[in-house]
Amino acid sequence: MRYLLILLFTFNLFAVDATLKIEKDVEQRTRIALVDASVVKNEKFFKILLSDLKVSGHFLADQTHYQGEIASNYLLPVLKSKEYVLKYTLNQQSGTKLLIRLLKAADGTEVLKKSYAIPSSNKAPFLAHKAVSDINNVLKYPDISWINRYVIFARYTTPKHSEIVLADYTFNYKKVIIKGGLNLFPKWADKDQKSFYYTSYAGLTPTLYKLNIYTGSKKRIISSEGMLVCSDVSQNGTKLLLTMAPQGQADIYELDLISGVKTQVTTFNGIDVNGKYVDNENSIVFISNRLGYANVFKKAIHSPAVSQIVYHGRNNNACDAHGNKIVYSSRESHNSFGKNSFNLYLTTSNGSDTRPLTTTGVNQFPRFSSDGSIVLYIKHRGYGSSIGYINLESHQSLLFPLSGKKIQSIDW
Repeated sequence: MRYLLILLFTFNLFAVDATLKIEKDVEQRTRIALVDASVVKNEKFFKILLSDLKVSGHFLADQTHYQGEIASNYLLPVLKSKEYVLKYTLNQQSGTKLLIRLLKAADGTEVLKKSYAIPSSNKAPFLAHKAVSDINNVLKYPDISWINRYVIFARYTTPKHSEIVLADYTFNYKKVIIKGGLNLFPKWADKDQKSFYYTSYAGLTPTLYKLNIYTGSKKRIISSEGMLVCSDVSQNGTKLLLTMAPQGQADIYELDLISGVKTQVTTFNGIDVNGKYVDNENSIVFISNRLGYANVFKKAIHSPAVSQIVYHGRNNNACDAHGNKIVYSSRESHNSFGKNSFNLYLTTSNGSDTRPLTTTGVNQFPRFSSDGSIVLYIKHRGYGSSIGYINLESHQSLLFPLSGKKIQSIDW
C-alpha cells in the first residue's frame, strides 16, 4: 500500500534553476514603469513587483529599476511613453512598510495612494502582492486576488521525516509550520486559509488532524489503518472527502464533520483515490485503476454508477476540480526504464472540451486557484524543477524555480 500511495500521490522533485516564462499579446497589456523611492534599494522586492505585474496578464512592465522621489509628481521624460508609473518606497528598519503612488504617465495625475505594513520583514512579498492586486482592482481589471494566497506543501527532509511549509505563490517567502516525524498531505480547511488538514504517521495508525495556523490549536479528526488522506473539503467546510484503506484496498469516503457519519462512496476491489467534488458537490471525480491503469472517473455520491471521464493516455494519475472544470496529469510517453513526460489537460466533468495546458516536461500536482481561473502545478524538465501557473483565460504561463528538498504534496 505504501508503494501505491507513493505512486499515486507523490512525485520527487529536485531543486535546480528554472526560468520565468510569460506569454501574452503585448498590445493587450497596459504599459507601466516602476520608480523606487526607497532609502535602501531592494532588487529582490523590485523583481517580485515585476513578477506580480506580469502574472496578472494585464500589464507590460518596464524592466528598468528607476529611482526617484515618492512625494514628487515629476516624471522622467522616458516615462512619458508609459500609461502608468508606480512610485513606491519600502522601509524595513522596523517591520516592513510600503507606500505606493500610482500616477498617470501623461500628466502625473495621482490615481492611487496607499500604505501597507506588516510586522515581519520576511513577509515583504505579500505587501508586493497586495499592492499589485489593489492597483489591478483600481484600474478595473479582472480580479487577481489569488496572488495574495498562501501555498502549503509537504516536503521530505530525511527518510521517514518531513515538514509542512507555508509559502507565497512565488516561494520567496517560506515558513516551516510543522516539523519532526512524518506529516503529509496538507489540505486547506477553509477559504480564508486559517486552518488545514494533514495526515500524521507519528503513531501506529495514520491520523488526520486539523491545525489552526494562527492559534496553533490542533484537533484530531479521524484515524484509519493502511492510509488516510483528505483530498477535498466541501464549500461550507462541513464535509471531507477521504481516501482510506481500512481493509487493505484504497476507497473514497465522505465524512460529515457535524454528525460524525462516515459514508463509503466507492467500493471497487482495487484502488480509488484523490476524490474531488464536482457538479455542486453531488458527485466526485477520482483516480482509479479499474481499467488496469490510473485514470479519471466520475461517480455520484449516492449512486453506484461510475463513468469514465478521460479516454486518452495510459496513466492519468492526478486531478483537481473546480465547479465542472477538471484538470489532470496524463503520461504522454511509454518508457519502461527511462524518464516519461506528463502533461496537463483541462476538461469538464462530462469529459467534453478537452485541451492541453502543457506540452513538455513532467507536470504534476495540478491545483485550481480559489476562483478556478489559474492552475498551479509542479514542472520537472531536464534537470530543473519549477512551480508553475497557467492563466486559463489569457493562456499565459509563469514559472518560478524551486529549491530545497523533495516536495511530497501541495495545496493552494
